[in-house]
Amino acid sequence: MNTFAEENYLKAILSLSLQGRELVSTNEIAAEMSTSAASVSDMLKKLQEKDLIIYTKYKGVSLNMKGTKIAVNILRKHRLWETFLVRKLEFNWDEVHEVAEQLEHIKSEELVDKLDSFLNFPKFDPHGEVIPTKDGKIPKTDRVPLSEIKENTNGTVLGVTLDESSFLQYLNKLEIQIGTEIEIFDRIDFDKSVNISINNKKQNISNEAAKHLLINKK
Repeated sequence: MNTFAEENYLKAILSLSLQGRELVSTNEIAAEMSTSAASVSDMLKKLQEKDLIIYTKYKGVSLNMKGTKIAVNILRKHRLWETFLVRKLEFNWDEVHEVAEQLEHIKSEELVDKLDSFLNFPKFDPHGEVIPTKDGKIPKTDRVPLSEIKENTNGTVLGVTLDESSFLQYLNKLEIQIGTEIEIFDRIDFDKSVNISINNKKQNISNEAAKHLLINKK
């Protein structure tokens, strides 16, 4: 039996690897988990002893098949619960992450399957992130971070890769949500920020935020 902490680390490694990282560094995990590199190192040793990860010293870590299966299952439950909280209990998208963090550790597969059916088998959560299927597959989507979109391009916001409340509240202030149409018209060389237009209203978005905002180019 894995502890909640171990499951959280496995999910964090999976989430980072889904952003295109073949190997995830200790510092990246520490930033994702809001903890110290020393704490991450201690946990990686435990996960390695349980044969859940592949750890290469000084290079990084990846999940093996056993670890991936656990992490995908946790991620599926997390995103299904977020969908339930927003659709059925009318939470805002910036309020559900911490609640789903608690609910994702429920062990009953029957409950999760019924939740999936009750929601009519959603493909995306409220943040536009793909919900893994029951058989552990994570469908691929053709979405590009705003930070990589060329100037003079229009696109639609399809999702975010960061569901922290502070980030989502920042997007709320910019009037950005799933489905928002954005025009990218300029980039600032100094800080890599992006000048965008939403409903003919021009504003600037930081490079850090742009990296976590997924766009479907038109």
